[in-house]
Amino acid sequence: MMMTGEPLHLGVLLYPNFELLDVFGPLEMFASLGHARVRIHMIAAAPGPVRSAMAGDGPLGPSVVAEHGYADAPPLDILLVPGGFGTVPALADEALLAFIRQCARTHAAGTPILASVCTGSALLARAGVLDGHRATSNKQFFDLARNQSDQVEWIEAARWVDDGAVITSSGVSAGMDMALALIERLFGPDAAEQVAVATEYTRHRDADRDPFVAHLNALSGMLPP
Repeated sequence: MMMTGEPLHLGVLLYPNFELLDVFGPLEMFASLGHARVRIHMIAAAPGPVRSAMAGDGPLGPSVVAEHGYADAPPLDILLVPGGFGTVPALADEALLAFIRQCARTHAAGTPILASVCTGSALLARAGVLDGHRATSNKQFFDLARNQSDQVEWIEAARWVDDGAVITSSGVSAGMDMALALIERLFGPDAAEQVAVATEYTRHRDADRDPFVAHLNALSGMLPP
């Protein structure tokens, strides 16, 4: 679909110890389109601050304020699900998984697109919304996602995978490449190129090649049990 007229509504799903760049890399790209084309909504279990994590040994990142809880989240065109070291406990968060499933059920009307960065695809897989789709994940923790569902066609080598209703990316910085690909799909190639230039970002343009696949599952031992 190509966005015209009304602004696109992009929701970001926050949970404790999410990865900071998973959120703000893609948001930088989308926000660069301007307020007339994109509105951003931060969503968590309840409104209020949610602590991010930038390393595996604790919540070292800043808090981000969620404007909405699951109950009052607005209608969305895109739901962005980040990864991070908080993914492992979030896999057991039934309210979070139910919210993802609720968003997936509304896709019959064309929205929202479900997008994930890094280990966020593990949450999508755990919720069951990746079954029957192609998807990828953070290369260094790839099995975290793969172990959540054997009904997904997991693509190890991909930088991102656009499978229509769902789009998933590799780890952390790959979310910016995915965001630009999605902007290109929704607003056209000129808009994506303008954003890349405005943010002075050199895009990975080949979705099927992630240079970090050489480190597949290299850091899986860092995950909490």
